[in-house]
Amino acid sequence: ERDPLWQDPCEDKRHKDIWSKEKTCDRFPKLLVIGPQKTGTTALYLFLGMHPDLTSNYPSKETFEEIQFFNGHNYHKGIDWYMEYFPLPSNTSSDFYFEKSANYFDSEVAPKRAASLLPKAKVITILINPADRAYSWYQHQRAHDDPVALKYTFHEVITAGHDAPLKLRILQNRCLVPGWYATHLERWLNYYHSNQILVLDGQLLRTEPALIMDKIQKFLGLTNIINYHKILAFDPKKGFWCQLLEGGKTKCLGKSKGRKYPEMDLDSRAFLRDHYREHNIELSKLLYKMGQSLPSWLREELVNAR
Repeated sequence: ERDPLWQDPCEDKRHKDIWSKEKTCDRFPKLLVIGPQKTGTTALYLFLGMHPDLTSNYPSKETFEEIQFFNGHNYHKGIDWYMEYFPLPSNTSSDFYFEKSANYFDSEVAPKRAASLLPKAKVITILINPADRAYSWYQHQRAHDDPVALKYTFHEVITAGHDAPLKLRILQNRCLVPGWYATHLERWLNYYHSNQILVLDGQLLRTEPALIMDKIQKFLGLTNIINYHKILAFDPKKGFWCQLLEGGKTKCLGKSKGRKYPEMDLDSRAFLRDHYREHNIELSKLLYKMGQSLPSWLREELVNAR
């Protein structure tokens, strides 16, 4: 098929009967961490993997810890290809597989594709102030020597007009568009029930990760509740929370995480506050409707929006 839509094979008995024994729907993930990028998804991936009952996918040669199945060309490789990223379930453990691909969040095709294959999955998204996310993406691109990000200031990128060079407009889109949180969340809500989606405060994930992990374990309905206060420690050199190993050592994310860069300039901050005002108001309405608490940064932005 030129544009396939993979269905859950276990919903169809005929399909299940012709499958080999290695292929079992228990090998599909029950949790998707969908992003967006630059909000703390890699840290969450590490913390989830510390839970004895949660198992992540195998890494990819191209995209590291992310499979990036539902949003791009990998989708055409089919569900057997996807399944190979997850271990064969053992009879003894309560395997609960998860995967994290941070560009699922703002993908136009990922929600429909994910819901078709994994209709019962739980979905987690992490949101930070969209202005900070945009700036972080710009700095990420500079750190990876993107010539456009190195050539233009952040203010030039976000304020570029329609007549700006194409490459500049592409970078502008990658900075701004994922931060239209309500638009993207609505798309996921078209395919998943609101009680299958958990929206996390990315600011809180940075400062109080153990609280966030409690919330996630409840959301996933895990019976074996782990006290993350005992297995996470703040690393002052890194400036964020890391896995606590025996003997008091910590295992942290790599050098590329928690980069230090200059503060955002005030003109850009003001421009983005204006740019995201309506989006943030829509997001607050959506979260109320979903019965979820507003992240602290969103409450601050709404006060400033008046």
